[in-house]
Amino acid sequence: MTRRKRRRWGILPAESMDSMGAANRDAGVESPGAAASLNQDDSAPLAPEPKVFKELLVNYEPHESRLAILEAGQLVEFYIERDDEEQSAGNIYKGKVENVLPGMRAAFVNLGLEKNGFLYVDDAHAEERDHKKSRPIQDVLKVGQEIVVQIVKEAIGNKGARVTTNISLPGRYLVLTPYSETIGVSRRIDSERERERLRSIAEKIRPKGMGLIVRTVAEGASQKALIRDLAYLRRMWTRIKHKARVMRAPALLHREASLIARTIRDHLDESVDRFVIDDEQAFYRAREIAETISPALKHRIELDNGTVPLFELRGVEAELDRAVKRRVWLKCGGYLVIDETEALTVIDVNTGKNVGSTDLSDTVLATNKEAAIEIARQLRLRDISGIVIIDFIDMENEEDQAEVLKTFQRALRHDRTRVTVLGLTRLGLLEMTRKKVRESLLNQLTRVCPQCDGRGHVLSEEVIARRLRQRIVERLKESGAEAILAEANPAIASHLIGPGGTNLKELERNTGRAVFVRGAQDCEMEEIKIIKVGTREEVERLALPVHEGQRLDVLVQERHASNAKDGIARLEGYVVDIESAGDKVGEVVHVEIVRALRTFATARIVDDHEDSLIDLAPVSLDGVETYSNMLPPPCSEV
Repeated sequence: MTRRKRRRWGILPAESMDSMGAANRDAGVESPGAAASLNQDDSAPLAPEPKVFKELLVNYEPHESRLAILEAGQLVEFYIERDDEEQSAGNIYKGKVENVLPGMRAAFVNLGLEKNGFLYVDDAHAEERDHKKSRPIQDVLKVGQEIVVQIVKEAIGNKGARVTTNISLPGRYLVLTPYSETIGVSRRIDSERERERLRSIAEKIRPKGMGLIVRTVAEGASQKALIRDLAYLRRMWTRIKHKARVMRAPALLHREASLIARTIRDHLDESVDRFVIDDEQAFYRAREIAETISPALKHRIELDNGTVPLFELRGVEAELDRAVKRRVWLKCGGYLVIDETEALTVIDVNTGKNVGSTDLSDTVLATNKEAAIEIARQLRLRDISGIVIIDFIDMENEEDQAEVLKTFQRALRHDRTRVTVLGLTRLGLLEMTRKKVRESLLNQLTRVCPQCDGRGHVLSEEVIARRLRQRIVERLKESGAEAILAEANPAIASHLIGPGGTNLKELERNTGRAVFVRGAQDCEMEEIKIIKVGTREEVERLALPVHEGQRLDVLVQERHASNAKDGIARLEGYVVDIESAGDKVGEVVHVEIVRALRTFATARIVDDHEDSLIDLAPVSLDGVETYSNMLPPPCSEV
């Protein structure tokens, strides 16, 4: 169905920020989705929604941990933590001011990271209780000055991390703000009586000169529990101050908790029905942490040791595939188109295949309402942040417009990240912002496609290699064979093999089988070919097309990636490293195999070409017919 001609919607006023919202923003901790009022006098709280079955699923691997949050079986949030990618949001550093830029009213601070942190003037003088925000940056900071800062936004793209001197330390129930005397209570706690009770406790226990923010999970918690949590946070702040006195900048003073600890601290509450972990050691570690933080919920942590991978069993992998696609289909037949840029995301709503059953206005209303709920979910799942523009299908009836916006407002209540809905523009586009803390899911799971120079995305090699590794493991379990030979795109094969074959050795340790992997140019990036499963002797014979002492003619296809003096040839995807052949790319050379290993062979160029032509047999090499001396392989195993 084609879209209707645009009609201007009424413009809604933006929500005014109260003191609680400001406190949450300063602390950089959880805040409910703040939506614009649907009309000027709409101040009544929304009715509570029915309880949904909520699960936390953790997939734990040696070099990567992933958390999936499911509500009613549907993926709504996803977090990933890799060993080679340091998660810095929440970390506290003692830094040194490198540059002061009056024109930008900001400074760059050396944190000891790859890029300097960016410190805006309003975030630079938290310790000055009576500071004036209009002060020039050069009056606040000097080059070479050492300051304690916290990262509130991770380095994204070419930009360094955003830092602040407004330190906040999140605990289980409270957030301690050492340089702010604000008392705040999460607006996600609906009961006014409970909010007043918690505010009264916070005012009573608040340390002098410091502030407290009561988190959502504190609803129903006793004063004793809050005091215990505050004592933990004060000890943490004491340690940080001591390190700041004795350590020289740049230095890390406090590291944010690991994925497992953050999950228990921030997500494991009464709303969670199950917390499933697929790694035994991580499971026991989680139980220990829960015993300290939330012993009443420890029994909800479960270990999954099934044969089918947890994320695959629960459909998380399939949902992640959809989460990086540009088009999202709705159940009604309509669809969303989501286009992300660095600072702006545009979401377009279309009726698509939904032709309706009554009249056009009903069809448009139904599509827009379903789209509003799905957009709220996609914002959380994809971790979309910055400015968001939503183009709903035009509606002439103002009541329909208000109903769609109410639906959107209700769906945003589940978002833990601060959301501000500004209202509708004169063109009928819904404007909103969502706080930016880290890279979006799209940028975490994909890389810029080299073929289209950044106009599209493909799954990264790490993600593809992990999935192909799972397929290899599944095939070995199905067949019960001793060994397997697989082919993949050379870029993916290198990740499966790892530096010096480390990943391959780890895979063999985990499976107890022999695994052979080789690159093949005809394989697509996400494709894997199982060439042979069988005994180790059978697979090894097929996997190693050459043997030591063998002489053959090969085509030098490219220079060695790390040693330009050597050249590279490939025999059925098997790499042959030829010494001193880097200047012979495109030529056919006669070589002798010096050493044959599982993943590659080394060779040297030989001159006795005539002797090697005796009893030669043809060998196919990437379309070039060559000949090989078919001497029997040596008895010793490679």
